[in-house]
Amino acid sequence: MRFAYADPPYFGNGKRRYSEHPEAQIWDTKDAHFQLIKRLTNEYLDGWVLSCNPSDLRWLLPACPEDCRVGAWVKTFHQIRRTTTQFAWEPVIFRGGRQDPQRKPMVRDWLSCATTRKKGTVGAKPDQFNEWVLLLLGFDASQDVLDDLFPGSGGMTQVLTSQGESA
Repeated sequence: MRFAYADPPYFGNGKRRYSEHPEAQIWDTKDAHFQLIKRLTNEYLDGWVLSCNPSDLRWLLPACPEDCRVGAWVKTFHQIRRTTTQFAWEPVIFRGGRQDPQRKPMVRDWLSCATTRKKGTVGAKPDQFNEWVLLLLGFDASQDVLDDLFPGSGGMTQVLTSQGESA
């Protein structure tokens, strides 16, 4: 099976947080995100996962196929901001994956773990998160391929390599 994971610069953060990447500003448009969803849907028929910002769910979900689900990464350690409500979770929209009702371990549609403290790449996900993405898809390193469309820190590639697959 062929899967994809996409963790693009979140809407409005391209130019502001990824200025070293000359094309990052395209992610400051909703259309770029809509085109990404269209690409995921058309090219990755076996399944895909898309990380996003909670505030973007209201306009991203209507662009997704109806069989998509939303999972939650609950951050046990997160950046403290001067707001009344902290941003302590991130949604992942996912679709498809290997369907096996006998699969063990059972996979929840949420994960609770700390953010990574890797320096360098903004938004780098911890290994536990990347492993959870693979579990959501039912990824089998002996026979599947996962395309990491935004490799950034290389975290997903490291997890795939440890499972015997390279992105």
